[in-house]
Amino acid sequence: MIMKSGKVLLLLLCLNVLCYAVIGAPQTCPATNVGKSGDSDEWEGEFFPGISKIKYEGPSSKNPLSFKWYNAEEEIIGKKMKDWFRFSVAFWHTFRGTGGDPFGAPTKHWPWEDGTNSLSMAKRRMRANFEFINKLGVDFWCFHDRDIAPDGKTLEESNANLDEVVALAQELQSQNKKSVLWGTAQLFMHPRYMHGAATSSELEVYAYAAAQVKKAMEVTHYLGGENYVFWGGREGYQSLLNTDMERELNHLARFFEAAVAHKKKIGFNGTLLIEPKPQEPTKHQYDWDAATTANFLRKYGLEGEFKLNIECNHATLSGHSCHHELETARINGLLGNIDANTGDPQVGWDTDQFLVDIQEATMIMLSVIRNDGIAPGGFNFDAKLRRESTDVEDLFIAHIVGMDTMARGLRTAAKLIEDGSLAELVRKRYQSFDTEIGAQIEAGKADFDLLEKKAKEWGEPKVASAKQELAEMIFQSAI
Repeated sequence: MIMKSGKVLLLLLCLNVLCYAVIGAPQTCPATNVGKSGDSDEWEGEFFPGISKIKYEGPSSKNPLSFKWYNAEEEIIGKKMKDWFRFSVAFWHTFRGTGGDPFGAPTKHWPWEDGTNSLSMAKRRMRANFEFINKLGVDFWCFHDRDIAPDGKTLEESNANLDEVVALAQELQSQNKKSVLWGTAQLFMHPRYMHGAATSSELEVYAYAAAQVKKAMEVTHYLGGENYVFWGGREGYQSLLNTDMERELNHLARFFEAAVAHKKKIGFNGTLLIEPKPQEPTKHQYDWDAATTANFLRKYGLEGEFKLNIECNHATLSGHSCHHELETARINGLLGNIDANTGDPQVGWDTDQFLVDIQEATMIMLSVIRNDGIAPGGFNFDAKLRRESTDVEDLFIAHIVGMDTMARGLRTAAKLIEDGSLAELVRKRYQSFDTEIGAQIEAGKADFDLLEKKAKEWGEPKVASAKQELAEMIFQSAI
């Protein structure tokens, strides 16, 4: 009896492992046609029945499926809200996110999924995507190539799969008057990219990555995409003991140069964006933060060819605030796009949560207003539902609260700018430079001899208060 129980237990364990292996399969697995709907992308009725187009109802509304602060057509400081934000839905988190994590199997089983990674399933997801963004009232979407179409057994087959799904996407875009904010190639999930893509130690991998980016850029162009993103999730190292960092950085620069050349060759007028991140999955990623990436671009003469896609969660992982990264990008003329998300301060990894902090949203929008917007970039929700949120309506609720939070940030930033008190505090803090000598310093015309002479003439400097607490009071009062 004990032996039989043991055999049963062993069988159950094996079945559990098998089940986990199937439902936890990577998104880049080969195309299959297994499952009850694997041979058709048709779907009866709506993907989101019972959910109508999300409308603005104002702050007093208790309806969770309505906007309280985001009013697309309302004008704030000379632009409509929709033009300040240019919101975008991330296909990978919204339609390929499973809720799985390193400690558990997927928790999300959307009704339109049939358990396959077939071409027909990819097309069905694309149809769901357009119904979703239509009902949400968003004009843009973003994608990785392997998220929207399955890998084939060869590069040619993968490209053919992508072409078939992209043809449907183009048709749906035309019907629904939607656009691609940006596209990108997924160069981090497949085992071939374990050493990196453009920084791989293997020449064949470098070439494969180039071919994949070539195709992804071409389909982004075909879909009217306004930007193309490079996120180097594995462009870095785990140990310097076995890494030639200089050679890898040189290879990365050559890769980017080739991307610029291909962009011009095919007539793609979109902006090329690099998305900084300090680490995870690598120990150290080469585009650690905005400043590191700006220096890389200058070193290799690429500063006129790229801008940055700043992700808020990546900013905090690098030890900065999102506001810091945005300001660093802005003052270097590199602010191109924002991945609107956040992390959990108690968790040390990239949790990709929807941003719901009004203070952070306000500081983000102060940078965006100073930049006079970020078009042709926008705000992409590179954010996913929590593992425990499993209802279809949660997809809408998460995006609604994210959009409302950014809208409150815009309204608060506008209030601060119109009030002028914070700007005046900052002006007064630096008013000693609003003098003849200050102007000479800022023009690069004051040498050390002159400054020494003035230091002796003035004696011990009088140092004023920075008024940080007053600045915080003004900021909080606007919220």
